[in-house]
Amino acid sequence: MDMRHLQYFLEVARWNSFTKAAQALYITQPTISKMIKNLEEELGVILFDRIGKRIELTDAGAVLLTQAQHMVKSFDEMTSHLDELMKVKRGRIRIGLPPMVGANFFPKVIGRFREQYPGITLQLFEDGSKKVEAEVGAGELDIGVVLLPTNEELFESFSFVKQQLMLVVHPSHPLAGSQEAALMDLKEESFLLFHEDFALHDRIIAECERLGFVPDVVYKSSQWDFISEMVAANLGIALLPEAICRELDSKRVRTIPLTKPMIPWHLAMIWRKDSYLSFAVREWIAFTQSMLQQTI
Repeated sequence: MDMRHLQYFLEVARWNSFTKAAQALYITQPTISKMIKNLEEELGVILFDRIGKRIELTDAGAVLLTQAQHMVKSFDEMTSHLDELMKVKRGRIRIGLPPMVGANFFPKVIGRFREQYPGITLQLFEDGSKKVEAEVGAGELDIGVVLLPTNEELFESFSFVKQQLMLVVHPSHPLAGSQEAALMDLKEESFLLFHEDFALHDRIIAECERLGFVPDVVYKSSQWDFISEMVAANLGIALLPEAICRELDSKRVRTIPLTKPMIPWHLAMIWRKDSYLSFAVREWIAFTQSMLQQTI
């Protein structure tokens, strides 16, 4: 048994699918099926219960899962240390980005990082801030961008954006020509929000409830551009960050500062305090901290 057997086993357990695991590892399904079969024969146990097209861990598989996670983590840390010792500038970084953050702040950063470190692979995962934070905490991502505040006992971080939310309305809306808006004025409006995986979803609802009303949420999306298009179609109002509002067509929607109360949109890059940081991850942190604070 070598480490690849365990890595393949973990991927199959993660996806509950040989096909999806093979796709994630960029290998063929027969290859990964054969590796798992070899591992089962070597250990003398059945690791997965094949139920039609579905698979589930057996009791033996569940036991191996816990041990394999520790072994692969230790192996990854050892190889990272050796790479560092040999000054081999290569590696992989798993980065979680909320969609509206990645599109607005990271293309140039990623491009310049790739120029300086061509041997380092960046794997980008787009999800809401809450899910990104949970996956960094679970060790499934190395780095994540989240909405502050975050768990300071669990994460190291640096802040790189401090903006506010703005009200986005159709040009025919009564508030379209206003210089500012109050959240209380929106209690009868139809709200277009991000999904529950996004921290902004909870923050906006909490602010409304603090003022004594529950917003009428008519639609939820994971894409800010779709939300803005819904506003342009006069299907509701939205609260979006300043950076997003600068990208919107002023002929199709109107953006108004929300001042009572101001709802902050402060972003930070986070990583676990207690995890080993590879050369690649530490270089990414230093590089992005320097570049983002210069350009944003």
